Amino acid sequence: MKKYFVLLISIFIWASSFSQNKEFNSQEIPINKYIEGTLLLPNKVKPMPLVIIIAGSGPTDRNGNQGMMQNNSLKFLAEGLYDKKIASFRYDKRIFKLAKEQQLVEEEINFNDFITDAASVINFFKNDPRFSKIVVLGHSQGSLVGMIASQKNVDLFISVAGAGQEIDDVIIDQLKTQAPALVEDARKAFDDIRVNGIATDYGKGLAMIMRPSVQPFLRSWMQYNPQEEIKKIAVPVLLINGDKDLQVQVSEAQKLKEARKDATLIIIPAMNHVLKEINGDSLLENQQAYTNPDLPVSKTLVNEIATFILKE
Repeated sequence: MKKYFVLLISIFIWASSFSQNKEFNSQEIPINKYIEGTLLLPNKVKPMPLVIIIAGSGPTDRNGNQGMMQNNSLKFLAEGLYDKKIASFRYDKRIFKLAKEQQLVEEEINFNDFITDAASVINFFKNDPRFSKIVVLGHSQGSLVGMIASQKNVDLFISVAGAGQEIDDVIIDQLKTQAPALVEDARKAFDDIRVNGIATDYGKGLAMIMRPSVQPFLRSWMQYNPQEEIKKIAVPVLLINGDKDLQVQVSEAQKLKEARKDATLIIIPAMNHVLKEINGDSLLENQQAYTNPDLPVSKTLVNEIATFILKE
């Protein structure tokens, strides 16, 4: 199985956070026993927008890192917004914290917990007089989490590299290009999970994806259709995807646009899944960006997000 496919659904590795650069005005804030993160607060007297950044799949920390996948994507995004006089709060996912404390039980992971956590962060900041508006930005898996959490108490929603289909259909589409021999087996297994809550009849090629301990999580994730959830958001929506994204194709953003016709859709040239610019068409260069903690995120990404937030 190719590396970039595994990255999409990995839920079994963890890493420590990078320390925040001292030149930024930052605060470490605990939201509850599961969630803590970093608030970047530009020096500005008037109330400013606050962007709540929700990370993607796996036990991802507030900086966008996990395991050997150190890229600082969310850290650099937050710092880029800081330079635009936009505050941000980014947080470690609860499974990162549980894994770090050796308390993670894979069978107990539930997608709904991520939604609860995002809603808790929104509620924590919603009445803070320092902020003129609350913006939710979800990356990858965090896009769907953010969509559901943003159905109240927020002013803007931004999806970055978010899927436009239910997760089983996304994985099936990946398999069609990466491991077509597994497609039929996987479709049957996903259908079994959806209907019966468990799948047992699948080959060795799906052993990692369909391991029994992760099936409850997959089932909880499969209950949500992004094309339906995005319709429930009452505030302006920005959809962003990179055309060098190996995990979430541009077509996924287009599906969200079809479901939410008044949304703004921006496809950023040369940007990959971890928000970095890829100069050529090399698969190796794209994959190496996942483990480069010094490579900055796309300037176009930061500019487009800032423009959307400040004009609304």
